[in-house]
Formats: sequence, C-alpha cells, structure tokens
Amino acid sequence: MGKVAEKSPLIAENRKARFDYFIEERYEAGLALQGWEVKALRAGRAQLTEAYVYLRNGEAFLIGAHFAPLPSASTHVEADPARTRKLLLKRSELAHLLGAVERRGYTLVPLELYWKNGRAKLRVGLAKGKKQHDKRSAEKTRDWQRDQARLLRRG
Repeated sequence: MGKVAEKSPLIAENRKARFDYFIEERYEAGLALQGWEVKALRAGRAQLTEAYVYLRNGEAFLIGAHFAPLPSASTHVEADPARTRKLLLKRSELAHLLGAVERRGYTLVPLELYWKNGRAKLRVGLAKGKKQHDKRSAEKTRDWQRDQARLLRRG
C-alpha cells in the first residue's frame, strides 16, 4: 500500500509518537501547502510534537503541526503557523484508515516530515495507544540494551 523503506532528507520527526503508541502500519501522504509553508519547511522550521491526524468527510487533515513562517515570507499573505493542512492520500488508503480508526479504535499519528523528489511528504502511522506499564517495559528494555552494549564494548 503506502509503505516506504528508503530514507529521504528529514525535515521534522515526532519522536514521542514511538514512545506513546504501538505503530502497526505506516503510510506516506502528500500535503496541500502554501508557498510560505514550503519555504519554512526548506529552512527546517517545522514541529510535529503536538500534531495529530483527523479524518472528516472522507478526507484526512493534519492538525496542530507548527510551521514557523520565515521573517522574509510574503507580505500579502497572512501566515497562520498552526493552520489545518489537508493530507493527500489515495481513496483506497483513506477508506482503509477510516475503517481502522472508526471500527477498530486505532489512532492516526504523524511520524515524520521529509522530502521526496522535491515534494514534502508526511509519514503517518496507524497506531494503538500504549498503557503506562507498556511504556515502562519498553524503557526497561531500552536501558538493558544500552547496558548490554556498554558491557560488550568494555569486555
């Protein structure tokens, strides 16, 4: 479907998403952007930490992402850093995501913004929320992996 393996130049990453959610599927979505937003992305002025994806009327929207406008942005366009941006997905992908979110209780989480062939793309994850004990066990495993690597380097 919309799964991607290759690595492209990263603009922004939502690192908290992997801590808070079990990510089961990943999709690549285009973004409907204005000119000043593309310039802001080229300068790396984007944040996804508080962002989420919302499905409405068979369309997907990115809400809460913050693209800081450049000081040299256009004077005749009012720049709204936190405006709602439409995500561009195939109709079949949207139908699949809509079913998963509405019927199976999944959440759509923005994972990372990156460039692909000169276009800004957003990787969206179909995710289930982690409980507190899941987060603790993931943290313990990560700590153990780190300690193990440290011991192997030393010995």
